[in-house]
Amino acid sequence: MSGVPHIFDHKAIGLHHARATRLGGENFLALEAAAELAERIGAVNRTFHHALDLGSQDSVFALLSPSSEKWTRVDFARGETLSLEPSAYDLATSVLALHAVNDLPGALIQIRRALKPDGLFVAALFGGETLRELRDAFAAGEEQVSGGASPRVSPFADVRDLGGLLQRAGFSLPVADIERTVVRYGAFKTLISDLRAAGETSVLVQRARNFLRRDVLSASLAHYAASHAEPDSRLRATFDIVYLTGWAPHESQQKPLQPGSARTRLADALGTVEQKAGDNAPNKRS
Repeated sequence: MSGVPHIFDHKAIGLHHARATRLGGENFLALEAAAELAERIGAVNRTFHHALDLGSQDSVFALLSPSSEKWTRVDFARGETLSLEPSAYDLATSVLALHAVNDLPGALIQIRRALKPDGLFVAALFGGETLRELRDAFAAGEEQVSGGASPRVSPFADVRDLGGLLQRAGFSLPVADIERTVVRYGAFKTLISDLRAAGETSVLVQRARNFLRRDVLSASLAHYAASHAEPDSRLRATFDIVYLTGWAPHESQQKPLQPGSARTRLADALGTVEQKAGDNAPNKRS
């Protein structure tokens, strides 16, 4: 991982996941993501014989386990250089783990190399504007009280960037799509309880190690209520889950057409008149 920014604390990730297991709460977002991945795998209509799971928590893995006859499970909490046998798996999955990986491009390359040709990779991770309200509230509260802000909410990748990373890692037919869930909380402590139950409280290396001061918390809550609340005073919390799909390359897969190889003009297919750049466009199409 030489040269890779060290953003996430893997020891903290392990501790938070262990605490989440002890709490035994329902991680409803992880369950939703795992169910979605299981549905997407089922739609492939293929029998998978040996699958690899990366970092999915025990509480949701049961939804994935019927998708393959045999599983190997690994955890990023012990490091990001994974000892994976090349071309050993025909399926790889991950539920809400990859967003806390320091070297995501490197992890994706490792996953692609571990897949057999025409092997399938599906994953769900937080991205986009996840917890934007909480990030804004903490920043505003600390700025108001102490004149500065410390990182308290993890950064999340954009869906377009994640799609590009799949391509860079060598996956064929890469797809990245996003589903947004906006949860409305009656109390701030319920949001924090849900994050703890999911093991998703801050694991940033540069996170503040001291408890949040009461005056900062009060100012943050006031900003949250003023800027991100519904008319009934419920607090909004945005969760964007990005779903990744990619295939290990294989000669049987569809390949994009080479530029200039199309046999039918787009204008003919649309029933329109082709015009050169600079011509006046027709007012309407008959």
